[in-house]
Amino acid sequence: MSAFDPMAAAVDWLDAYRANDLSIDDLYTEGAPILCGCGTEKVISGSQDRKSYWSSRFVDKPARDLIDLSDRGGDVVAVTYRTAVDVVQAILSFDAESGLISLHRCSPL
Repeated sequence: MSAFDPMAAAVDWLDAYRANDLSIDDLYTEGAPILCGCGTEKVISGSQDRKSYWSSRFVDKPARDLIDLSDRGGDVVAVTYRTAVDVVQAILSFDAESGLISLHRCSPL
């Protein structure tokens, strides 16, 4: 049995987001896309593009309070949190072998 805990990894992701820490990119697999439905829909992939995305997110939509954290099964976790603008839900799919995010989908609720 694996020691990987997707719920703990999702909390680590939210902590990095709330800390405005660009090392958040280290939590993603190399080719992991971010499918962002906030504003106009965007697909972000690759480390450089993700870092640019996060740099703007830290300013435009900083994460505030955690509203809900739910296990969707199969190493998928939904993180619902408040920003200054709205409530957002991020669905994080993890690679159980590496413990890294392999797919990130987010949109306002």
